[in-house]
Amino acid sequence: MKAKFSDVILYVQNVKNLRKFYVENFDFKVLEEDDIWVLLNAGSVNIGFHKIGEKYLKSIDPNHQFDNNTKIVFEIDIDIESARKELISKGVSMREIKTFENYDFMLCDGTDSEGNVFQLKAKKTTSI
Repeated sequence: MKAKFSDVILYVQNVKNLRKFYVENFDFKVLEEDDIWVLLNAGSVNIGFHKIGEKYLKSIDPNHQFDNNTKIVFEIDIDIESARKELISKGVSMREIKTFENYDFMLCDGTDSEGNVFQLKAKKTTSI
């Protein structure tokens, strides 16, 4: 069997907030949406946000941010420092820029409105 990665789906509290976050900050295009679901095109992979089932939502504080072991990585084509500053100016929580020895990319982690971790990744030739 040959498989091709096409979509990643995260179960979330507020689909509309995450739709707004990723459309406004990364200019992703909406492919599908309804009250409990949105699918965004993020280049070669689509990102879906699906509302958590009601029985789980009832036991969660609405302001709770989830801890998880997933990180969504976005390769960008602009200076990473400029991208980081732009997101910070919009109130997005961003960590410091970092890299590793013998690695061709600069990296910077941030969190979306529900605490999901994302990473910006830029070639060192187009970054600081």
